[in-house]
Amino acid sequence: MSLEPPTYLSSLQNNIRARPIPWEGAVRAGSITDDHLKKIKAVDKVRKDQRRQTIEEDLQSYISLLSGGSESKSVLDSASKRTDIVQYILVLAVDLINDVPALASALLKHPEPYRPFLPLLRHSTNAEDPIPLLASTFLTSLVSTSLVTSSKPAARDEEALPKLNDYLSTLTKNQDSGLQDIGVQEFSALLRNQRARQIFWSQRSETVDSLVEILRAAAGAKDNGSTLASTSRAIEPGLAGGVGLQLLYRVLLVMWQLSFEGSLVGDDLQADHEIIQLYTHLLRLSPKEKTTRLLLATLNNLLSSNRTSLLPVAVFIRLPALLTNLAGRHLTDPDLLEDLKSLSDMLDEYTKTQTTFDQYAAELQSGHLRWSPPHRNPTFWKENARRILDEGNGLLPKKLAEILSKNWDNDKQVLAIGCNDVGRLVKELPARRNQLEKLGLKARVMELMGDKDESVRWESLRAVGEWLRYTFES
Repeated sequence: MSLEPPTYLSSLQNNIRARPIPWEGAVRAGSITDDHLKKIKAVDKVRKDQRRQTIEEDLQSYISLLSGGSESKSVLDSASKRTDIVQYILVLAVDLINDVPALASALLKHPEPYRPFLPLLRHSTNAEDPIPLLASTFLTSLVSTSLVTSSKPAARDEEALPKLNDYLSTLTKNQDSGLQDIGVQEFSALLRNQRARQIFWSQRSETVDSLVEILRAAAGAKDNGSTLASTSRAIEPGLAGGVGLQLLYRVLLVMWQLSFEGSLVGDDLQADHEIIQLYTHLLRLSPKEKTTRLLLATLNNLLSSNRTSLLPVAVFIRLPALLTNLAGRHLTDPDLLEDLKSLSDMLDEYTKTQTTFDQYAAELQSGHLRWSPPHRNPTFWKENARRILDEGNGLLPKKLAEILSKNWDNDKQVLAIGCNDVGRLVKELPARRNQLEKLGLKARVMELMGDKDESVRWESLRAVGEWLRYTFES
């Protein structure tokens, strides 16, 4: 799963490596020490094997150079006022720990290996400032090594990960795809164990939200109050938003890594982002097997961890039919085929036992309504009204209220259907009107009597009529 470094970053690093640094002048000015300079020159602009030998023979000196020692400052602390030297050292530091793995391991035995680097993440708020970007690259590499080599969560990583995630999220929110690419790839390098994923999720308003926005842009999603369930209205066909295939793949990779905490993240991803609808649509658009593989693997992780809440949504938005279509294609990736079969089997098993109530509940949970059979079936409401109000401590009427609270300017039938459902509930269980009123449903339905859409006005009038009828009778 090794990925090429982002072009933007490679170009920046090469540019800095090529810059001449007046080292002797820096020593005379006291920006660095003579000892710093000797260590730098011994490993700078030399062959990798020579660099490795020099460092492995004197590991402690290079630990002190980068992270400081008991009696000496790190070169970054000494040269803090010289941005040219700080940039150069940050590039060199990445080269050193990548070329000499023993140095990375040895650095992690230092009591505070990240201390000179973490403050540099806040060097400026300018996205084009190389120093925070280069510091994040070094820290990502070293923290990633720490995460896979430590037997239990290390305090140094607990401190560094939130700060790194905060900085990287500024890159993923940037409109520059080169910076987005760096942020996403470094996120991926950090999601190496469960604790890292938990910290990433705890910062989801900064970390996950920006990634989902990239996916929505790729899907052509419109932020119009509608949802991805009504794909013909909310989605433009084809990959959109200027999202390149490589960036799309890397974002999907991060979301797949996060999905290994499916039971932790699944329900909130659905509630906040309608992730099942989004991924189902992206499956339709997926241009390559490698993106299809990640989409299927993520869906498999999320659905298998949240069967009760998410399988109904997947069935309602017709994911099984899409999987059947995919199975008819000439696909060769063995992991993709395995996830496709697993998903299909899971959904087939669920649909065999699904009731009409399950279908209706799934429709509500999807966040989007259509004129499916239960809405106009008097028998359904007679048999299920009480269960709808009671199930999950009133979860379904709350979801209905949430759906009706939106404007649905591009899909007014959702409001008409919601008003229909409110009226049906009042008709079957008039004694429970207060429960619906507390959710704001009576006020919202009355407000919709003035809607410009005729079907919305008609259904809201009928619902209000039921309310008034039982009010007068009582």
